[in-house]
Amino acid sequence: MSHSFHSSPSFDDEIDAVTVRVYQLRVTHPTDLASQLAARAGLTVDDVSAAEERLAQLGLLQQSPGGGWVAISPESAADALLAPFEQDILERRIAMAATRERLHSLSGDYLEARSLRFARSSVEVVRGLDNIRAVIDDLARTCVTSLDALAPGGGQSEAAIGAATPLDLELLGRGIRIRSLFQHSARRHRPTVHYAELITAAGARVRSAGVLPSRMQIYDRSCAVLPLDPHDTAAGAALVRDPSVLGFLCQLFDQCWDEGVEFTEQEAEQGPEPTGLEREVLMLLAAGRTNDEIAERLGLAQRSISRLVAQLMDRLDATNRFQAGVRAAARGWLS
Repeated sequence: MSHSFHSSPSFDDEIDAVTVRVYQLRVTHPTDLASQLAARAGLTVDDVSAAEERLAQLGLLQQSPGGGWVAISPESAADALLAPFEQDILERRIAMAATRERLHSLSGDYLEARSLRFARSSVEVVRGLDNIRAVIDDLARTCVTSLDALAPGGGQSEAAIGAATPLDLELLGRGIRIRSLFQHSARRHRPTVHYAELITAAGARVRSAGVLPSRMQIYDRSCAVLPLDPHDTAAGAALVRDPSVLGFLCQLFDQCWDEGVEFTEQEAEQGPEPTGLEREVLMLLAAGRTNDEIAERLGLAQRSISRLVAQLMDRLDATNRFQAGVRAAARGWLS
């Protein structure tokens, strides 16, 4: 049965030999009538007409203004035919990435709301830098099994590194397991790199990830230390011992840890697929974030993000951000 030219093409059926032969003849004899093509190929006129209809459905033939058919290259036909499907896939991936980003952004609000329900024995607030350091010293001295730490932002301050180094080395000397997770941008900060190398040599595990939700330390998976103000860690800290909240915080750390890469691993600057940091940038780019928003989210300079975005667009041979998202989705880089 004959189909109209406007019906949806079937992707399941293979292109048969007759259709291929008619396509080849249309490339070399664009002005021939169907009867002339039939004579050249040893086919009936109905066979040629059916093949031309199939080729038109696939976008491999287009009617010319003066009548007859014009053969289209397979690459151009594929672009035109699959563009709506690729656009739909891209929109679905962007929606998924945006939904995941919105849900992750609620972690801090969840913890803040839950903390209002806990008794004083479950959540203790400590204010003042000296008091915070005294509490950290006490937790370090009494720690018996593990210390898990998230350190968002770029490189850590020299004061923070100076305070943490002797405590961490003392813990490692007692056989305490330490896992520290930084953001990728910390790899470019020499004091932080030196600190990571020092504690790694002493037995700690150190990784980096693209985005971290909050600064956090978990001692023996029984007490978590969180800043009252993420932008001013000296303002105060909350000591959380409530089992239900600790369970959530431990799961959050484990998820971040599993998504991280070893701090000592060198990320390739060029490659067929995006590296850890590049993929984070690409996902945020596909979610519609501006360079300024991406820089703030990843703790990097806006200039660095602009350079990374330019490199990714160049690798994708894209002329704009939307085209970069389409091509990244087509290559499976957003999955």
